[in-house]
Amino acid sequence: TCPLTTLSTAECDKYQIIFRGKVVSHTTCTDKPGETVFQILELFKGKVHEKFKVFYHCNEPCSSTFNPGEEWIIYTNYKQVDNARLDWCSRSRKFIKNFKEDYYAQTYGNSYDEEVAFLRKNLGTYKVMEDREENAAGKRNILPSKTQFIVTLFISMAVVILFIQLFKKYFK
Repeated sequence: TCPLTTLSTAECDKYQIIFRGKVVSHTTCTDKPGETVFQILELFKGKVHEKFKVFYHCNEPCSSTFNPGEEWIIYTNYKQVDNARLDWCSRSRKFIKNFKEDYYAQTYGNSYDEEVAFLRKNLGTYKVMEDREENAAGKRNILPSKTQFIVTLFISMAVVILFIQLFKKYFK
């Protein structure tokens, strides 16, 4: 089971990213970690894009499920620059409309709205980073075409030859 935590700035200091977001899409765990994309509604800590990906394991204590349209407060740490890995034992919690059914309120001792108010007051809200056209690793690892490779090779060789000639001319 997960240890109980209290809402405090010391607890918030344990996490690199804290936000209130809505589930946009979700893939369940099969042979790899689950993946959920959140639309950031309010950013309290960290630097993230408007749509932010969170990975998690399904077979951990206190694990839950995400469904599109749900609103959550997520406390997490970066896995990579553009995504995070969720620890189910963090203070992350789902918004449950009926206070009497909100088991997080019973466990944590405060309502969802009280938690959002605390985060606004003590951490403030920040702008999300603007989404780039190609988010994530995108085209970072794509090899150039043969034409691009040949052109780059010839330009590089020409620069090296020019450098050698200039070096010989001015530093005899």
